[in-house]
Amino acid sequence: MAVHVARRRPVRVGRYGRGRSPAMTGITDTSDLAGPGSQANRAGQEDAESTQERRNRNWTDILQELRVAQTGVQLLTAFLLALPFQNRFATLTAGQEWLYLSIVLLSITATGLLIMPVSLHRALFRKQEKETLVQIANRLAQVGLGVLALAISGVVLLIFDVTKGRTTAVVAAGATLTVLAVLWAAIPALITRSALTED
Repeated sequence: MAVHVARRRPVRVGRYGRGRSPAMTGITDTSDLAGPGSQANRAGQEDAESTQERRNRNWTDILQELRVAQTGVQLLTAFLLALPFQNRFATLTAGQEWLYLSIVLLSITATGLLIMPVSLHRALFRKQEKETLVQIANRLAQVGLGVLALAISGVVLLIFDVTKGRTTAVVAAGATLTVLAVLWAAIPALITRSALTED
């Protein structure tokens, strides 16, 4: 009785291991198997995508920050606009009334600066100017926060002037402006400088 022995087919051993394919080894990037031209095209596409993604991320971050600032400045403006309808408003001196009007103008200016990026986005929509939009919106946010800090300090000045006198009001307003300058400008600048130094 003849016994037939099955011959085993030789297994081809490739770069990913014996009998394994790129998918089995978890390696999904096989672009290096192609020629140099395709690698260059792939690198160029990744660079273009990463740049666009970075611009979109920056714009989204700015919008989130602006929403927080806009809420604060809108509440402040609403508070200021309601003051003339209070009974005690008639007791303000001429100087205090001019101070109040100056604060209202500062608050409205801050509102306009912080909302302006939205109108710019409408004007530059689909014109491939996202990088320009991000840079302008960043500057507007910085200036808007500075004007908002002045408006808040002005409100402190007015309230303390009415309740405690001019000297106490100046000290309180100066302290408020200093604190806001440290929180909104000095500390972020130090963090940025430290990050640049580490890089």
